[in-house]
Amino acid sequence: MPRTSLAELEAFATVARQGGFRAAARELGVSSSGLSHAIAALEARMNLRLFNRTTRSVVLTAAGEQFLEDIIPALAAIDGAIENAGERQGEPMGVLRLNMAAGAARFVMAPLIRDYLDRYPRMEVEIVSEAALVDVIGKGFDAGVRLLDAVPPDMIAVPIIPQVRLAVVGSPAYLQDRPIPIVPRDLLAHECIRYRLGSGRIYRWEFERGDERLELEVPGRLTLDDSGLMLDAALKGMGLGYLAEETVAPHVRDGQLVQLMAGWMPREEPPLCLYYPGRRHVPAKLRAFIDLIRSRAG
Repeated sequence: MPRTSLAELEAFATVARQGGFRAAARELGVSSSGLSHAIAALEARMNLRLFNRTTRSVVLTAAGEQFLEDIIPALAAIDGAIENAGERQGEPMGVLRLNMAAGAARFVMAPLIRDYLDRYPRMEVEIVSEAALVDVIGKGFDAGVRLLDAVPPDMIAVPIIPQVRLAVVGSPAYLQDRPIPIVPRDLLAHECIRYRLGSGRIYRWEFERGDERLELEVPGRLTLDDSGLMLDAALKGMGLGYLAEETVAPHVRDGQLVQLMAGWMPREEPPLCLYYPGRRHVPAKLRAFIDLIRSRAG
């Protein structure tokens, strides 16, 4: 059988990561039809079906999943060698791929990502935002960003935001004809904007005052999985939101939102962290990003 080229392996891994030929073709800078033919030729040469194709989706077969799992370490090692060569020139280069929830992306986008790109002009950053927790290495990411309690135990975590304070907020229009909630159980008479976690579970709002701590499954007809959408909904008077204080602070200052029940809010949430595997060499591009995070924290 003719030898399989590195370009073919990278093409296969990109299609698997992107979940389709069109998005993978855009990333690789080739036509989607050409990429599809290349993968079909690879499958024919290997006498192995790697993808199940329909008009709506491209999904790895069991054999394709195993093949991807086998080649990812080799591709990562090759990428690392290229990055190390670039590092010898004194500057990181390449693409830093990060996975995180959309709400976390808003925290790190500015100024952290902006400073990173300004400092390293030969670097690119790709952020994929999704609520569900994924295998960042298996999906081809360099690192992920999550709250510490969601970081897998075999990963190294680097705090980006040491603590995240939370706030219950509502718009003046929403509160105009409704009683102001004073204690957590008052929320049971309100429309609350609920949050669905990446695990599929509905988040229970947490409260704390002195030694008293409780979690409340709040009522609400609107459930979202993105903090930005939750903020928009709160601003539009669709219900009370439970969001990061840093996110709502500008809207509280300008009177678009009213902060409620401040005396019942937890002192802090787990820190927002960058996480990555500790079992392999850390590429220069990721090490530079970690150094930037630590320098800002210090």
